[in-house]
Amino acid sequence: MKFHFAALITVALSVPAQTSFCQNKILFDASKAEMAGNADWVIDADQTNIRFGSSGNAFLSTSGNQSNPQSIPTPPQSGITASTPETYWMGGISSWAVDLVKKGYTVETLPWNGEISYGNTSNPQDLSNYKVYIVDEPNIKFTATEQTALMRFVQNGGGLFMIADHDGADRNWDGWGSPQIWNDFFTNNGVQANPFGITFDYFDFSGTSTAVATTTDSLLSGSMGTATRVYFAGGTSMKINTTANSTVKGSVFRNTASRAKTDTGVLVASARYGRGKVAALGDSSPTDDSTGNPACTLYDGYWGDALGNHRPLLVNTVIWLASGGTTSIEEAMKQEDITIYPNPNNGQSYWNLALPLHNTTVTVMNMTGTVIAKEFYTTLEHHTPLPTLVNKGLYIVKLESDKISTTARLIVY
Repeated sequence: MKFHFAALITVALSVPAQTSFCQNKILFDASKAEMAGNADWVIDADQTNIRFGSSGNAFLSTSGNQSNPQSIPTPPQSGITASTPETYWMGGISSWAVDLVKKGYTVETLPWNGEISYGNTSNPQDLSNYKVYIVDEPNIKFTATEQTALMRFVQNGGGLFMIADHDGADRNWDGWGSPQIWNDFFTNNGVQANPFGITFDYFDFSGTSTAVATTTDSLLSGSMGTATRVYFAGGTSMKINTTANSTVKGSVFRNTASRAKTDTGVLVASARYGRGKVAALGDSSPTDDSTGNPACTLYDGYWGDALGNHRPLLVNTVIWLASGGTTSIEEAMKQEDITIYPNPNNGQSYWNLALPLHNTTVTVMNMTGTVIAKEFYTTLEHHTPLPTLVNKGLYIVKLESDKISTTARLIVY
């Protein structure tokens, strides 16, 4: 007899429960010098008293003139209506944040001295409390602990938006630019090298591209409208590698030649990893709405460049990152397509899959939640055996892949 995964039961897992994910909370980072130099990639700042030292570190100073965004933007976002202008808040990317609030999300900022953590219940801004984490052009390298936290956040269902800038844009003069910082994270995160199949190039170019993917792409087409072009004002491209991550894909390409090749010259990319998702953009200019810190020279990339196409691209991308389940035709796979047989069995059973699954973790637990067996499969195929179980009883099998996450009971007699 086959046992369908539609019969679900709840068990205690060994990872932090992300109960707050249902709260639609978005966290913008400001702990990595996103406001250094001539940048102001913050959603709201009531003070401009930040300076950056010779080592690139931020500190408070009476002579500082860089934005110091607080955790909760003011006035309260509860006052935002459909007609509220982006000047409701003071920040170079306030338009983006106000649009997200209009879409039903709650937005916050991780301030300059905030902690990037996952599973730390003493940190009120722990990543487990958010659906999406947006890091718009980091200028300070992530520590090993922070890199692990980012990986755990994505593995357990979070959405990470990684935005870079052109090579050489080291705004706090510490020797690290955003492409180098992201590539260091991909390489040295302590969990998996090149987990998302994305690598930033070290380029500096400008121009408009209309080489976009199909209209079924969730980053390009969604409730905010459809994006058909992107303008980079000094940005870099990416390479993608489907061998490293079978789900990675480009949404916008530098030109039609790179779109045909699909693995290089990518301007906007996305991938799934574990139960989460990531998106990547090679330039911070599209996020700029020109109305932030008056000490900075800002430009209107959000509304003005690319004929207004950046607005739907950025908002649709966050919506995709925040959404669970499948969101496009090519990603669709139903729980009914996954079965275990025979069930009940005498300790040995097999997978019956309609399609192969990639980067899949299979965890077998007893009814108290104790892990009995755990295996990772680069490719999980039809008739792959489950871990052999020698003791009779009722078990919980949890399957987590790039496409689906589900749980079911397994009976051994």
